[in-house]
Amino acid sequence: MAALLALTLSACGPQMPPLNFSVPNVGPSQVKLDAEVKSITVAIARPDEATGELPTGMEIVPPMWKTSLEEALTKMAIFKDDAPKKLSVSVKVLKINIPGFGGEFTTETGARYEIIDRSNGSIVLTTDVNSKGTVPFDYAFVGAVRARESINRSVQNNILQFLQQLETTKLNQPMIPATGVPAPVQGKGVPTS
Repeated sequence: MAALLALTLSACGPQMPPLNFSVPNVGPSQVKLDAEVKSITVAIARPDEATGELPTGMEIVPPMWKTSLEEALTKMAIFKDDAPKKLSVSVKVLKINIPGFGGEFTTETGARYEIIDRSNGSIVLTTDVNSKGTVPFDYAFVGAVRARESINRSVQNNILQFLQQLETTKLNQPMIPATGVPAPVQGKGVPTS
């Protein structure tokens, strides 16, 4: 009986969607930043950095997030490939709060984005982006399908909000200028050796 129920549920509802953070409908930006992005890194926050839940199994998230961010930046064409200023983009995933159950699934995602000037280490932009992805009950009967899609939408919205902030970034006015001393981690003192 249980096998018949499982077969029926899988035949009636949509299949489990893959994790897909690719941001839809990204087009060329009217703003052009005179800099080239040389590297993009994405990492999961340490427990002392996290601002919410980071469920087990999140190690698959950084490479997918990085690929989707690279794709979005390429489509956006906001940076210039041969510009003299070289930048690195660093993303730290701070939380992925996935609801355990419910009719409507809303996943909350938080990430810290930093753009670093590679010539002097100044931080051109640092911003914490918080986003949500909501999937209504009528999207799929199976809760796991709604939960997976809510993760997709939440991360896509997170990347999209970062892209929107990029269009107002001033490269010549770093948020944290380089001082020649290691910059303190937010809320922490300068590390000692």
